[in-house]
Amino acid sequence: MISTTILLLAFCAYLLGSLPSAVLVGKAFYGLDVREHGSNSAGATNTFRVLGKQAGILVLLLDVFKGATAVNLVHFAKEIPESEYFMVYKIAFGLLAVVGHIYPVFAGFKGGKGIATLLGMVIAMDPILALGCMVVFIIIFITTNMVSAGSILATLSFGIMTYIRYEFSEPILQIFGIFAVVLVLFTHRANMQRIWKGEEKKMYLFKKKEE
Repeated sequence: MISTTILLLAFCAYLLGSLPSAVLVGKAFYGLDVREHGSNSAGATNTFRVLGKQAGILVLLLDVFKGATAVNLVHFAKEIPESEYFMVYKIAFGLLAVVGHIYPVFAGFKGGKGIATLLGMVIAMDPILALGCMVVFIIIFITTNMVSAGSILATLSFGIMTYIRYEFSEPILQIFGIFAVVLVLFTHRANMQRIWKGEEKKMYLFKKKEE
């Protein structure tokens, strides 16, 4: 039976994910709501485009921190580390933070796409897999200058790597890998349509001009 402590921690994981880093940074340091500019998304990518590199990096780190912290909330319930469902709880808490980022209660349920928070979650669970995904993202981003393409392909690679790495040990992580792919494809469905049409915006970290 799920205890009150676990339910409270699960709620905290969602609230943690709901902290709108992009909105808070934009309003606190720039007097601007990023949701009213660019792609209207409250995520790190739009922050990079609207507010610049410093703000974008800060928001990226904060969003990654949300995911990693949510996973580690499992250690605040003494019954979880000893439970056979330990990994299930870690995944559940992390995903609640991702959902909170996408649908934040503190920002009218209008958030980002959840990639950075998902990355933080994976870092906390398996740093090696996270590193592999980041390498894929960097390669695709450098090649295409499209954050969305890098995010999609990095997540697809995560699903494949998770299946191979945990084929005989943690089937729940294999399921999570598949779910992560489905989630990212869902949140990036508009981006995929624009990529297919050749209309997706590009971002250049070392150039001022953007397409």
